[in-house]
Amino acid sequence: MNYDVIVIGSGPGGYVAAIRASQLGLKTAVVEKENLGGICLNWGCIPTKALLKSASVFESLKHAADYGIQVQDFKADFGSIVKRSRGVADKMSKGVQFLMKKNKIDVIMGMGKLTAAKEVEVTDKEGKATKYTAKHVILATGARARQLPNLPIDGKKVIGYREAMVLPEQPKTMIVVGSGAIGVEFAYFYNSIGTKVTIVEFMPRIVPVEDEDISKELERVFRKKGLTIMTNSSVESVDTSGTGVKATVKTAKGTEVLEADIVLSAAGIVANIENIGLEAAGVKTDKGRVVVDKYYKTTAASVYAIGDVAPGQALAHVASKEAIICVEAIAHAEGKYHHLPEPLDYGNVPGCTYCTPEIASVGLTEKQAIDAGYEVKVGKFPFSASGKASASGATEGFVKVVFDAKYGEWLGTHMIGYNVTEMIAETVVARKLETTWHEVLDSIHPHPTMSESIKDAIEVALGEAIHL
Repeated sequence: MNYDVIVIGSGPGGYVAAIRASQLGLKTAVVEKENLGGICLNWGCIPTKALLKSASVFESLKHAADYGIQVQDFKADFGSIVKRSRGVADKMSKGVQFLMKKNKIDVIMGMGKLTAAKEVEVTDKEGKATKYTAKHVILATGARARQLPNLPIDGKKVIGYREAMVLPEQPKTMIVVGSGAIGVEFAYFYNSIGTKVTIVEFMPRIVPVEDEDISKELERVFRKKGLTIMTNSSVESVDTSGTGVKATVKTAKGTEVLEADIVLSAAGIVANIENIGLEAAGVKTDKGRVVVDKYYKTTAASVYAIGDVAPGQALAHVASKEAIICVEAIAHAEGKYHHLPEPLDYGNVPGCTYCTPEIASVGLTEKQAIDAGYEVKVGKFPFSASGKASASGATEGFVKVVFDAKYGEWLGTHMIGYNVTEMIAETVVARKLETTWHEVLDSIHPHPTMSESIKDAIEVALGEAIHL
């Protein structure tokens, strides 16, 4: 079987690459070892949001009296919550199946690997191997949970994110190791439905990639919700010989032993670059990722890499955009697309975390901007001063904007609060258009909305605050 493009992996990088390639007239196949949609649709972005929505609804019920509504005799049915999440994931995976058929893309189920630069061998579940050739091969094999040497995952008492979505029963106590997006999302979910949760973070603050003010606010809210947070701490060893888990944790003050039913390891991810034939094709790697150029060409002719196996941020929306850029560059070389696509600006990629309160950010933090030599204007508008937030009962958090004082360039935005993941795109588009504070303030924001807090934060930065 000869193709113009074979994509190995069908996550938000792989299936998007396949669809765009087919749209541009390239005969395309996608290879998938498990479920169409990859980790994101089946075990990541989508099912976790379903779990988090259930937690949010449960929290709303607990606070129904605050809205003048009396609700009695309700409880969290853990099994039903998990079942709903799996149903949402299954529906989305079937949606990708439909898109493959609609776009006339061949789906080859099995484990794919390069045997040469333009040759892919796929081994199915029965162990039968079939070889396919393609002018271009795109690697989109994604990533998996990082295993810490002191914290071996056994899938039962020490688990990764995948097991955390389908536990047979709700644990009474849980230790979450790591406080990135995965860690704080699961910590929030389990805490909300009644599990006693402790977060152990190696760095001095939780969500350490975020602006320091965001970290402080999330820690304040989480502690208020009853979570225990240990920063500057690391799990040195775990003992799973008893009914639960005993974790020996090293802190700034010494060592202590924590006991829990379950330990969730959320210490980041590792790219899936093993056993996919990189050596056979002459594809070079560096620091666990595939080396690529701005159009995702690897060091091997006709082989490309996108998504979590490439050096950019390991985010679904990054993988999807990389996929489109990569394929359009291929199509341009084949004479099927009219121009070379614009390379991705990795400095203008939004990041979102879906715990409650949500976190959304893009661009430079205040510290990064100062360290880069900018003289900055910083504005911070609390949702406690927002009419819409007060009416919604969602006054926790704030919007923080960072501008260059000299030219008014929008350097970054950092938000924490209700639904802020739906608000961050304004900053992304504005920064792409090289907008200054003047254009934003001259653009009317609807009232009452949470989004007008962005405009209010800019007014604060300029010393022109109206509502604060």
